[in-house]
Amino acid sequence: MPREGKSDMERIGLFSEMSYITIGDKYVSHYMRPFNEAASKNRQMLPGGSKTLSALQAGYFEPQFVRIFNGEAYSNPVQLRRRHRLAESKKNLGSAFLPSNGDKLPCGLGSYYGTIGGSYPYFSPQLKAKERYVPPGKNFYTNPGKKGTGYGYANLTIGEQYPHEPDGYDVERINAKKAREEHKQLLKGGPFKLNLYPREYFDMNPYFSDKPLPPVKKSSPKKPIATPFKPSSPAKK
Repeated sequence: MPREGKSDMERIGLFSEMSYITIGDKYVSHYMRPFNEAASKNRQMLPGGSKTLSALQAGYFEPQFVRIFNGEAYSNPVQLRRRHRLAESKKNLGSAFLPSNGDKLPCGLGSYYGTIGGSYPYFSPQLKAKERYVPPGKNFYTNPGKKGTGYGYANLTIGEQYPHEPDGYDVERINAKKAREEHKQLLKGGPFKLNLYPREYFDMNPYFSDKPLPPVKKSSPKKPIATPFKPSSPAKK
């Protein structure tokens, strides 16, 4: 930032000074200078506050509702179209244009105009009379082939079909009960038991005792501690 006051050239006092490219105005420093000085000087534009969108007149720019076409007269488009058609018809000098020759007969696909022999009845699209259709007699009735491959299907092979065996509701439980009863009948006595008392591998617990414990001694009831005395009012200074 340059110092304010005389420049070095003015203080030294040389005989001549080299000319500058500019018109001779002094250098103005732009250090710490605001971007827009005019925005911070004088009175700024003060808006009237934000308006909320509503159906009232305050939500629009105009103080009152203004029509788009103010003073416009009512116009009937049908009537205007008729008037335009009448004005255009008056410009015609004579009657409507009529061709010199009449309408030509069609000569395209499906018509016989211009052919030598005309139409043929064989190509007529109308349906011909047909005799009533009598279906032929039925053939001999035979037993149709049975579905299946023979393996896993009943009554398909030369032999008889599989015999039917009813399946009960509790067949598994009844069979298990019968097997249990047959097993009990085969037993001659009770389960085998040894007279030797099983012993443990390690020593028994030395603190374990089979004797009953003495009754629990009841401790004497504790005396209630009286609450300390507190004065009703605090100490006076």
